[in-house]
Amino acid sequence: MATLKVNTLSGIGTEGVVLDGGLKFRSLNYMTLPKGDTTQRGRGRGFISGGSDGSRIKTIQYLEIQSQGNAIDFGDLTAATSLTASFASSTRGVIAGGANPASINTIEFITIATTSNTTDFGDLTDEKRYHAGLSSQVRGITAGGAGAPSPARTNIIDFVTIASEGNAQDFGDLTQIRMELAGASSPTRGLFMGGANPGVVNRSNVVDFVTIATAGNAQDFGDLTQNTYKGGAGTSNNTRAIHAGGNEPSFVTDIEFFTIATTGNGTDFGDLTDARGYQASLSNSVRGLNAGGYDGSDELNTIDFVIIATTGNAKDFGDLLSINYGTSGSSDSHGGLAE
Repeated sequence: MATLKVNTLSGIGTEGVVLDGGLKFRSLNYMTLPKGDTTQRGRGRGFISGGSDGSRIKTIQYLEIQSQGNAIDFGDLTAATSLTASFASSTRGVIAGGANPASINTIEFITIATTSNTTDFGDLTDEKRYHAGLSSQVRGITAGGAGAPSPARTNIIDFVTIASEGNAQDFGDLTQIRMELAGASSPTRGLFMGGANPGVVNRSNVVDFVTIATAGNAQDFGDLTQNTYKGGAGTSNNTRAIHAGGNEPSFVTDIEFFTIATTGNGTDFGDLTDARGYQASLSNSVRGLNAGGYDGSDELNTIDFVIIATTGNAKDFGDLLSINYGTSGSSDSHGGLAE
């Protein structure tokens, strides 16, 4: 039995109920009040943009991360595009660059809570695909990738202010020129993991970090557990970043994690349900999802998930609308957003 006591109850029938005065809850049960303002309530939606099912597609699909199930149609990109980079604030999702079929510099956005087609945002500083994206609530960043003509790999880091449409600006450089890398973030720090560099091995285990609010060159964070990785996916909660899958040179199920606030090498987390790379990754503060991908012979529609704060193997979540690889994803509640 709970008792709610207020001095004044007003506004009924106009702007809604307004509680004015001291507010007391008396209950034998525990109670947790919701966090954030009203625009942040009900968050937990992830989106997956573009990709390829044998031909490039322009479909955007979404899912509710806290509950398992299949993806649902959201809308379309302006053109069929694969190899994009995605990032998001709590309200807006941004899709940058990609290939359709040549590398492009287009940036588009969606309002995550409302299904629709994309709207033009601006342009990257250069055309690129195979790049990685991450963000805080305020700033979105893309790094690395390849332009045209191929391979033309780059170490350039771009940034935009998510709430304001406009062209990207130069942020700095990665420690190493590379493409096919993965990104993940806390609200303050972003990690760029693995990739393919122009060297003899053509794969990298390097992990870089940047301070999202401060432009500048990336710094060394540590290494992935394997000597070579490309085509993996990155996701996070506020404290832990996860790298999943990839090609080194065969496709792997490996999942490993990093504590974002420190520096150091990766630690084993568990395994994906399938060996694969080039999948979309997205998360809320509890779950990390990997969607679609390529296993070396087949494109996949698989979605699986892990609990980020623990370790263990991934479990089945549901399916994408169709087979899809070379896609990207983000959400309104990923690790780069403060609760």
